[in-house]
Amino acid sequence: MPRDRGRPAIDDRVRLQHMLEAARRAVGFVEGRTRADLDTDAMLEHALLSTMAIIGEAAARTTDVGRSRVPGLPWGQIVAMRNVLVHVYWGVDLERVWKTATEDAPIMVTALEAALALWPLPDPGGPG
Repeated sequence: MPRDRGRPAIDDRVRLQHMLEAARRAVGFVEGRTRADLDTDAMLEHALLSTMAIIGEAAARTTDVGRSRVPGLPWGQIVAMRNVLVHVYWGVDLERVWKTATEDAPIMVTALEAALALWPLPDPGGPG
């Protein structure tokens, strides 16, 4: 499915904000937890899978222009993980999920916060 090309930039900003919120949640979900908790706590597993699917879906719909504002993110890997979570859910690698939540999500939070801080908000009286 092609990304939404030619859509207003505000859409990308909103999508990056969704990615940021979900990444922050993932970081919060694993705080004070261990890898073993992921094997025994179904709610933790579901919460992490859900946040990662949200991140991936928003990433998949972010235009190339939006992606260029956060060049350090592995966009293809983020979308590929979403595709596994949604379409090959029985093949999800929980080791990879844990690593993503504990190592990659904090980096994503920092990168997205920096990009969004430099992205001006739209003029409420003007076009998006």
